[in-house]
Amino acid sequence: KERVDDTEDAEALEIVLFQVSECYVYMIPPRKTASSYRADEWDVNKWVWEGVLKVISKGEECIIRLEDKSTGELYARAFLRKGEPHPVEPVIDSSRYFVLRVEENIGGRLRHAFIGIGFRERPQAYDFQAALHDHMKYLNKKKTAEEMEQQFQNSSSTVDYSLKDGETLVLQLKNKSCGTVKPKSIEQGVNDLSLSDKNKPKETLLSIKPPPPPPATLSPTAGSPRTPTSPNLSSKINVKAVQKDSRNQQPEEIENQSSEDVLDDDFGDFQAAG
Repeated sequence: KERVDDTEDAEALEIVLFQVSECYVYMIPPRKTASSYRADEWDVNKWVWEGVLKVISKGEECIIRLEDKSTGELYARAFLRKGEPHPVEPVIDSSRYFVLRVEENIGGRLRHAFIGIGFRERPQAYDFQAALHDHMKYLNKKKTAEEMEQQFQNSSSTVDYSLKDGETLVLQLKNKSCGTVKPKSIEQGVNDLSLSDKNKPKETLLSIKPPPPPPATLSPTAGSPRTPTSPNLSSKINVKAVQKDSRNQQPEEIENQSSEDVLDDDFGDFQAAG
């Protein structure tokens, strides 16, 4: 079992969640009371070590490594594991300093110690805490998924939906008198369609009137064809003709004609009467 666990740890990928090139380590005095640590009790201007801090995720384990800047040699490390106390504790008087619980295997015995660490900038301290929080969130989600999977397997294995010996299923189908069964949805659709057809106004057919009959043709007269002339035009033509004839007539004929005109004019002059 130990060999299998070792191979699984070796196959797990290492993911760097956070890295900073300036991290300071302090030797802190032992805590005398149960109260939290305070950074003003340290001499923050006198650190004992300076180097690189890395937060590495490897499977379900999170490792906080302190390494040398130039050589990469390991100075100290801490582990964040499921079911164990958190290795990082913030101080109460600053957001840039923390107390780190480091571990080391000496002579087959696992020993731990508490050291102080600090960052130059506040955003670096926030990112350090966020990386640890993301790993814990991953562990919680993985645990919830495993519990749900186990619960599903237990529930599906205990419930048996198969028919036992002698059990039968009885289905009751309601048939109509006509012998055919129509779904209610189809009947409702047909009813809606018929109602919509009834409510629609009937369209009136367009009536086309027959064309009018052709005009009647005039029957030809026995004499020569006459062209219609207006009465004014005919009167003018007659007056001109009379004037022309009067010029050609002799004086006697003119006198006789004038006497005849006087006798025939019974209506008088319209202009004088007016």
